Amino acid sequence: MSYLVLARKWRPKTFSEVIGQQHVLRALINGLDQDRLHHAFLFAGTRGVGKTTLARILAKSLNCEKGVSSTPCGECQSCQEVDSGRFVDLIEVDAASRTKVDDTRELLDNVQYAPSRGRYKVYLIDEVHMLSTSSFNALLKTLEEPPPHVKFLFATTDPQKLPVTILSRCLQFNLRRLDIPQISGHLASILQQENIEFEEQALAEIARAADGSMRDALSLLDQAISFGAGSVTTEHVHEMLGSISQQQLHNLVAALFNQDGQAALQQSEELSAQGRDFKKTLDELLVSLQRIATLQLVPDLEESDSAIETASNEQLTILSQQIPAETIQLLYQIALHGKRDLPYAADPKSGFDMTLLRMLSFQPMSIDTSNTVTAPNAKPQPVVKPKIEPQQSYAESVSEPKPEQKVAEQTPTIEAVEITPEPTVVNNNTIQLNSTNWLDVTARLKLTAFSRQLADNASFVALEDKTISLAIAPEFAHLANDKAISRLQAALSTELQYDVKLRVQQGETQQSSPTLATERAEQSKLSQQNAKDAIHNDPAVAALKSAFNAEVIESTIKPI
Repeated sequence: MSYLVLARKWRPKTFSEVIGQQHVLRALINGLDQDRLHHAFLFAGTRGVGKTTLARILAKSLNCEKGVSSTPCGECQSCQEVDSGRFVDLIEVDAASRTKVDDTRELLDNVQYAPSRGRYKVYLIDEVHMLSTSSFNALLKTLEEPPPHVKFLFATTDPQKLPVTILSRCLQFNLRRLDIPQISGHLASILQQENIEFEEQALAEIARAADGSMRDALSLLDQAISFGAGSVTTEHVHEMLGSISQQQLHNLVAALFNQDGQAALQQSEELSAQGRDFKKTLDELLVSLQRIATLQLVPDLEESDSAIETASNEQLTILSQQIPAETIQLLYQIALHGKRDLPYAADPKSGFDMTLLRMLSFQPMSIDTSNTVTAPNAKPQPVVKPKIEPQQSYAESVSEPKPEQKVAEQTPTIEAVEITPEPTVVNNNTIQLNSTNWLDVTARLKLTAFSRQLADNASFVALEDKTISLAIAPEFAHLANDKAISRLQAALSTELQYDVKLRVQQGETQQSSPTLATERAEQSKLSQQNAKDAIHNDPAVAALKSAFNAEVIESTIKPI
């Protein structure tokens, strides 16, 4: 007997075997059980999500010899013939190869005749959007008033191309892309029944490469079984797909942030030697950076049930706590541009290397060398101490400023000096916190999300017996949640070099010490006023106003 591919062997034969699509299954099952059946159904969705499969199960449910129900017996002759594709009253048409109006008219000539064996004559038209306008017009009248023994089942990957006159006469079901846990879980169940050894991480990689399509996942699984000589391992799947492992990604991100060009390019050499696809590598890098950014700003998201995904999230959480959020955003943007430019590079590896060099070149260079990132589960890397240079953004580096812009940037707009008393140092370099040095201390704390906003908007009240009392205005009370307070308390303990407790109370912050937020607002207001004064007092501006009877639009004035 010839080999039957997994996608055909494990095609669902009942609604209970269908993976996902519960919103569609519920409607179909209730309609069948309550005998509320429409005459035309449209299944829309991307490839491999179950459109044709659902249509065939529905056809089987309609023609089962034991009666119309959502649970066809699967044993009667009608059910077996539908499963094998031999049922005479199930007419399957590929619209992509029969687009002409004559084909449609020939098809509809037999609609008026009763079914030969079944209860209903079912027309299953796949890729229905490929029909011509004339074919849709020929179908329209029959679709509006079909004989009672006829059901139309349409499947399409592009419902926008269907005329609204067709859409309005159908029950439309939009099938969703399957997520990674759904696909990998189903693959694991199949391999267990097939008695084939596998690794969970390998199935997760296949599910990610399938991009929401169960059929694509099963085809890749067939390929992985052949590639691995009867087993499915992570190493073989990476080699087959040309993808990169999560640990390699974490090592690469750590090397980029540490400004370790040698380590980053060494990772590129290893990927090239392993035959990895650099476009897929950039895709995986973008996904990892996006997940790190999400963990930084929304750390309370629910974790995946998968042990593999949970372990990966834990590693990414470690990186998210070590790398500034603005650096992650910059790396993501450069990787996105690198992916766009990759087809124009001399070769994929040189394009990938150039993307890495951009990431190294355009990062802010004022990095605290004590905060060197080490990739989780990786060997410690040597500490790199970059030179401290002015912060430079990726956009600013694209074009060289004009000479007059350089002169303007070198001239400070505000020449105000604020003398802040130095923090009092006691007990072996520990800092005695007070209202005078509160702003300096909080500005140095490495915080993100709510904890940073809490620190910026809280004012110092007192420090008594290692308990810091802070006040926060009522409109910012929502920032003082338990997690934000806990993170701010931990950061203060690290900065002050002794354990402290934090107590936040609502109150008028103006009666206490100032806050970073109010100080920044006042500084911004002062800078804006100085900029306005500079414009209004500029002789060149005065000459322009006089010559052209012009006015200065103050809302457009921005301080340098």
